[in-house]
Amino acid sequence: MSYKITLIRGDGTGPSLAETTRECLDATGVSIDWEIQDAGVDIMEEKGTPLPKEVVESVRRNKVAIKAPITTPVGTGFRSVNVALRKELDLYACLRPCKSYEGVRSRYENIDLVIVRENTEDLYAGIEFEKGKKETLSLLDEIKKLSGSVIRRDSGISIKPISVTGTERIVRFAFDYAREYKRKKVTAVHKANIMKYTDGLFLEVARQVARGYTDIEFEDRIVDNMCMQLVQKPELYDVLVLPNLYGDILSDLCAGLVGGLGVAPGANIGAGGVALFEATHGSAPKYKGLNKVNPTALILSGVLMLRHIGEKEAADRLERAVADVIREGKDVTYDMKADRNDPTAVGTREMGEAIVRRMRQPVRRAR
Repeated sequence: MSYKITLIRGDGTGPSLAETTRECLDATGVSIDWEIQDAGVDIMEEKGTPLPKEVVESVRRNKVAIKAPITTPVGTGFRSVNVALRKELDLYACLRPCKSYEGVRSRYENIDLVIVRENTEDLYAGIEFEKGKKETLSLLDEIKKLSGSVIRRDSGISIKPISVTGTERIVRFAFDYAREYKRKKVTAVHKANIMKYTDGLFLEVARQVARGYTDIEFEDRIVDNMCMQLVQKPELYDVLVLPNLYGDILSDLCAGLVGGLGVAPGANIGAGGVALFEATHGSAPKYKGLNKVNPTALILSGVLMLRHIGEKEAADRLERAVADVIREGKDVTYDMKADRNDPTAVGTREMGEAIVRRMRQPVRRAR
């Protein structure tokens, strides 16, 4: 069987990471007909937009895509292409596994956590009102009239919507994932003690959904306590389901437990089977063209993609090859060496080639 899959090359170091990842995925033997698309700052000058409509159409048509990193300007410029894709395609579930691999420098061992983040609501919905604008001042007056709350006139405003519909489907996704992958517990993370009508609703709906999954343990944690718990005793947790903002923050925290964003894969999954797989780190434009950055996160995102399309044996082989190369520590990029100035460090391309070689070696079976 052949799969038609969109490959979005991104910008900065994205194109080189995309090429290395494609070579690793092709080496699994899974037949993939790649449809190449470009998005980000490198295509903006030509197309007038960082997200050409043909990119969205390609993902919608093929239903499966893998995306290399794309630059998101801080404070100015265009809004995040990543957020735009999630909104345009209703990719409501962000899946972020955080797993320890031997050979990766970390203060922790044997971490195996999965973050399930709601992707479309909460403060990241992008409903904002700029300081001093006429509509912002009108909103402040309306808030005072409706609630009696006085907000300073020099404030910017962001709206935090959390719905029954959005919460129900993300919590159900978390439980379905836990069931499919033999996970034992789902923890809902919130701030319902303070935000009773938004996070309180999230918690209420999560509890209702949990009643339909009696085979899986359910609990909840307040988000600040959850951060402390993850640092002190991460072994107590399994699958975490969170609203958008907390999910973004805690997924990076959990990536820190396993060695950083360089080994943190991600997936964004929506209704109708549409799924976009991506590394969770940025595009590192200062390293563009230097063949230097770590390809692990995007390759592991490819592993998630293979599992999503049902090619689980190929996914397992690729993940084992990545783990073997990291454990050996020879053909890895500078950031994975004990000394970041180690002259034996290899480049993006060479690490990918080592992973491909490892996959092609016969599996040694124990006698």
